[in-house]
Amino acid sequence: MSVPHRAPSTVLESRRSPLLVFAGQSNRPLAQAICDNLGIRLGDSKTEKFTNDNLIVHYEESLREGDIFIVQTFSNPVSDSIMELMLMIDAAKSASAGRVTAVIPYYSYARSDKKDSPRISIAGRLVADLLQEAGADRILTMTLHSPQVHGFFKVPVDHLSADLVLTQHFKSCVPDAHNGVVLAPDAGSIKRASQIARRLDSGLAMIDKERLSDTEVRPRALIGDVEGRTVFIVDDEISTAGSLVETVNIARTLGAKDVYVAVTHGVYSGPAIQRIAGLDVTQVASCNTVLVSQEKIAAANGKLAVLDVAPLFANAISNIHTGASVSTLFT
Repeated sequence: MSVPHRAPSTVLESRRSPLLVFAGQSNRPLAQAICDNLGIRLGDSKTEKFTNDNLIVHYEESLREGDIFIVQTFSNPVSDSIMELMLMIDAAKSASAGRVTAVIPYYSYARSDKKDSPRISIAGRLVADLLQEAGADRILTMTLHSPQVHGFFKVPVDHLSADLVLTQHFKSCVPDAHNGVVLAPDAGSIKRASQIARRLDSGLAMIDKERLSDTEVRPRALIGDVEGRTVFIVDDEISTAGSLVETVNIARTLGAKDVYVAVTHGVYSGPAIQRIAGLDVTQVASCNTVLVSQEKIAAANGKLAVLDVAPLFANAISNIHTGASVSTLFT
């Protein structure tokens, strides 16, 4: 019996898993913006909370063999955001998804990356374990507080940087930005500050300080010169803005002309907005990895700006889906 001839491209070879993007409740505007950049619709899902505070997730379309990306940032309430993401991952795997990528624009537990006091959990690693146990095949995130958190995962991690976005923002604010100085608020920020200074072709300075507690720091010295120059302060995040106040005050005391601030994650918790509103600074910008409410923007006396990183995430998702390189996005 003769075997019938098959075309070189079989059904399996010609099929590509459909790209589907869903969102938790923490930052749906960013997820929608990512989908707008991809030219696809945001997937249909629904999260409900029972009277006993338990969550339940429903997908309202087929996920079978799909390449699923779930966008969920770890913002307030953080524990609910993490639990919702794990439920969404688990539900997607149960629905026969081909691959599930957790898109976590802000991984808040990256700050808990080491055992720096007795009898504590390294929560950054624990949350990584939980996400993998839930079924995440891949992680896509941005500007981890500590790069070593990348190593907590046993699945592939794509770690995006907002440096290009921050650099372009500074250039748009100050046409002669190359005459300014990029100021790192501490030693941990010097690498990022140095990269942005190279992109701006500007000066570089750093504040040497020690952290006394989660909310209190003590500056010791400024390395570099800011007198009479525009200062660009860069960091990974702003939480209560206590460190930011110290950094701005030091720059002003030492003769800085104008001060611009840009960070990746604008958490703005506790007294942050009130502190920024009264701060001697031209502008404080953060990316939309964390949703900043209109109420916070209004309360900051016009000093807050939000930068869009949706195109970066959209390009990364597209490259992951097609098997292209993600590292090309950093050039």
